[in-house]
Amino acid sequence: MAEFGAGTVRRPLNYWRIGRWSAACVLLLVPLAMMQVSDEWHWTAASFVFAGAAIGGTILLYEFAERLNHSRAYRAGVALVLLACFLTVWTTIVRDDGTGMAYFMIVMAAGTSAFAARFRPAGMARAMLGVAAMQALLGIAVATAPATAQTPDGPTSALAFAAVFTALWLAAALCFRASVSAAPEH
Repeated sequence: MAEFGAGTVRRPLNYWRIGRWSAACVLLLVPLAMMQVSDEWHWTAASFVFAGAAIGGTILLYEFAERLNHSRAYRAGVALVLLACFLTVWTTIVRDDGTGMAYFMIVMAAGTSAFAARFRPAGMARAMLGVAAMQALLGIAVATAPATAQTPDGPTSALAFAAVFTALWLAAALCFRASVSAAPEH
């Protein structure tokens, strides 16, 4: 057993943190394994670097937010926001149907409004409600665009995509609203 200095404090293992980082490693290993068994998977080194930065960055942002507020509802809200942002970026890059910039602006609006709310629960609840409204309106705009109408199931898939992400933003807003009573504003 290692000897610690007189002022050293031993902290217990954080199994949730270990689980998050282990899941990130597994997510990066799946494409690597699939490249070994299938010719349809072609990831370059840049793809792995981007995926690692996106997944690792999301986890680091969660760990930062985790220190801001100890409410479980607040943490759940942060997790939902980061999940929505991560999936928006990921699906936009994979899909590449020309609407990507608008969806990136939703992510930017979420980040900017969270910063403007100073990451406080009540402000975060209002901010994510606004982002949910933006997501719904963007989904309607994309679904009614002439280019979307020309693709098979274009309007339906655009509305389904918007509905899923609007639900994520609304769920995050509800979590932040629930955490308001748990942690009063400063």
